[in-house]
Amino acid sequence: MVVRKLIHGEMAAAAKVHRAAFDERLPWLAGLHTPEEDRRYFEDQVFPSCDLWGAFDDGALQGFVAVRDGWIDQLYVAPERQGAGIGTALLDIAKAERPQLRLWTFQRNLSARQFYERHGFRVVEETDGTRNEEREPDVLYEWSRWEDAAPTHP
Repeated sequence: MVVRKLIHGEMAAAAKVHRAAFDERLPWLAGLHTPEEDRRYFEDQVFPSCDLWGAFDDGALQGFVAVRDGWIDQLYVAPERQGAGIGTALLDIAKAERPQLRLWTFQRNLSARQFYERHGFRVVEETDGTRNEEREPDVLYEWSRWEDAAPTHP
């Protein structure tokens, strides 16, 4: 596996990984956008505002993370490659570059929630979803390098 920064020309591949992972884990929200809308969103919104890192295997994008100003905007791994350490490798890059991170995920996305909690993120807020496009209850997570390194007391 090779992990490197993504270039603008790879946004169509990122959009495909995003859509495949999103639809696999959140089938009740599938079809919210067309593949063309996804591609344009990544090219016009995500790429200009985020640092994007991708994990490649045999030249194909298998997962990516988009980070900006202390936020993980996107972290997706191709469904067939989930559980292989790709998400952890991408999350580790984001953690190495930022002392604190926040992210939103949906409350019903239990696998994502378990993943983030295993990696030291804690719940800050849960909402009813009225502030997101999908109108799906979500949860705000936060991670801090200082809390992650703090010793635990019995």
